[in-house]
Order: sequence, then C-alpha cells, then structure tokens
Amino acid sequence: MSRALPPLQWDVFCRVIDNFGDIGVCWRLVAQLAALGHRVRLWVDDASALQWMAPQGYPGVELRVWGSPPPSPEEPAPDVMVEAFGCDIAPEFIAYSAYPSSARGQKSAKPVWINLEYLSAEAYVERNHRLPSPILSGPAAGWTRWFFYPGFTPGTGGLLREPDLMARREAFDRSAWRAEHAAAFGLGDGCAEQRWVSLFCYEPAALPELLRHSQTRPTQLLVTPGRPTAAVRAALAEGCDQNIAQKGLQRLSDKREQLSISYLPHRPQPAFDEMLWACDFNAVRGEDSLVRALWAGQAFVWQIYPQHDNAHHDKLWAFLDWLRAPASLRQFHATWNGLDAEPLQWPGDDTLAEWTACTQAARARLLTQDNLVAQLLGFVAEKR
Repeated sequence: MSRALPPLQWDVFCRVIDNFGDIGVCWRLVAQLAALGHRVRLWVDDASALQWMAPQGYPGVELRVWGSPPPSPEEPAPDVMVEAFGCDIAPEFIAYSAYPSSARGQKSAKPVWINLEYLSAEAYVERNHRLPSPILSGPAAGWTRWFFYPGFTPGTGGLLREPDLMARREAFDRSAWRAEHAAAFGLGDGCAEQRWVSLFCYEPAALPELLRHSQTRPTQLLVTPGRPTAAVRAALAEGCDQNIAQKGLQRLSDKREQLSISYLPHRPQPAFDEMLWACDFNAVRGEDSLVRALWAGQAFVWQIYPQHDNAHHDKLWAFLDWLRAPASLRQFHATWNGLDAEPLQWPGDDTLAEWTACTQAARARLLTQDNLVAQLLGFVAEKR
C-alpha cells in the first residue's frame, strides 16, 4: 500500500484543442485535487470556457496564463508536474523546477513529472501505463517523466470520479429537474412523459435523420450551445431570422410535430452532469462527456473526436468492445460517427432499455476500480 501524502503543490498544464474537452478534464482533475487539500496551479492557454464551466473557481486552485513567467522564488516549487495530453511543459518552467531541486541536493526533492495521456480502451494503454521516459539532456537531465493513462480496466489509471458522485447521482430527483426545465422553457404539462434526449455533438451527418425520427414520437431534445445548436439549426434549414440575428438574440426553442427542441445556455459542470442524469438518452462527444455519460448510467451514443488518419475508428471499436455493446448500439455508433452509410435506426423502448442496461453494467465494473485521482495520488506517493 502506498504511504499517505501530505498536501502537495501540483502544477497542471493544459493546451486547449477542443475548447470544452481538454479544459473540462483538467478542471475536474484540479478541483478534485484541491478538494483533497492539495495546492494547484493550472497553466492554460485559453481559460475562457471556465467563465461558465466553473464560474466560482475552486478554493486552492490558481489559474496561470500559459507562457507567463514561472513562479517567484517565494512561491512553492512544484512537487508534481502534470502535462495533460502531451502538451509539453515550457522549458522555462522545467529550468525553474530543476534548479531549486539541484540546490537542495536531494533526490526526493525532484518533482514527480507525469504525462497524463488521452483516454482510450485500446490494448496499448495497459502496456504503456506507468512506463518511464528518462530525460537525457537539459536542466532536468537525470529526471524521469512517467506516462499515466486513464482507462476503463484495472490495468490502467482509471477515470475521473469525485468521491461523492454516485451518492449525488442516487439522490437526484429527475422528475423535479424535468418540471423545472419545462417551466423555464414554457413546455407543456405532458413533457414529463416524453423521451428526453440531450445533444452534445460536433456535426454528425446522421443528425437530420435523428431529428426526423424524433418527430414521430413525443421527444424533448435538449441542445447544448455552440456547435450542437448550429448543427441542429442547419439541419432544420432554419435558424434565427435576420432581424433577430441583428439584435444578438436567439430563439430558445423549436417545435417540429412531436419533437420539442430546447436550445440551452452554457452551464457549469455539475449542471451538465445533472442534464445527463435527467435524460433517457445522451449524445456526447470527446472525452470528458463520455466519462460523465458512463457515470450517468443512461443510454448514450459517443461521437469520437475525428482524426485525419481515421485512427479514431479503432479507438471507437475498442471502446464498444469494452462496453460489451449490443449489435444495435454498435451499429448506431457506426452510423452516428460516419463509419458507414447505413440509415440511423432510432431505438424503440425495448432497445433503449437494453442500451441503458449495458451502460449500467459497464458503470458497475468501473465502480470496482479506484478513480483517476486516487491512482495518481498513489503513484506520486510511490515515486517521491
């Protein structure tokens, strides 16, 4: 068993590629570390999404602009350096971290340097998890950078999960949430009996089909802001009229036969989680929302981040293999991600129940494993 850790100084580095995913993962990480009593500096090149994702910040987390000078000599040197998604820590910060360590002349004074990798269910993750990468030159020569892989199996670093997450999920009142949302958007009294669907996506080619299918039965579609809203409005061959656009306003909802569409504002991470809990089916994208969909325990489809060399195809299939997805869910994922040209088969109630049961079985397997932060703390204690 790893020894307990005192409060440490963590420096976490994030370059934003997907404006919600990268910073979303990093913010959940640093907030959970701070909640456990650690001090965290988050170095990020674009923190704009935190204005709505975490508007109150978090005690113990300090934001630093990527490229700004390293901390002053009066500030604590890092005990742990985390470069998220291979973002490469600035040489100036490495030099700053190395020289105080050299002056102390103690091996234990070197910070634990972790490369926190992307999430994948592919087999290489278990092979590469916790592997060392010796630093051979520069001010940090002789140090070791460690690869740390989140993942879905006991041989990986696990997933981000707050200690109280499942208790909050269990206590959540779905009916009250739906009623509150219905009142805010002026929906009818029967909306609680509709199928509730959340949409957080890029621009899937199958989106028009999903909208057409959703018009044939009572459905409440919750569309997240940004690219999902633009994609839905384009698929409906509609949007704001010129007069509304000139005033900087947007329509809050649309109605198409039995489909009611609500265009949501940006919301903090806990509120995003509650939306996933409230819905019968969630369309999610990227890494952070995939993990939150698993914890939600509802049926979902994942739109994986597309790569030019189609490497995301293997990544998607590996995840569906781990998920033990039934054939209907695998086919839905393939069509949603543009891997084939098959028509989108919108699930009936029995199929949706099967997909939900699949998610909940996967969640049960994950809950037997330590979460990512617990594993990081154990790893740091081992290496210090």
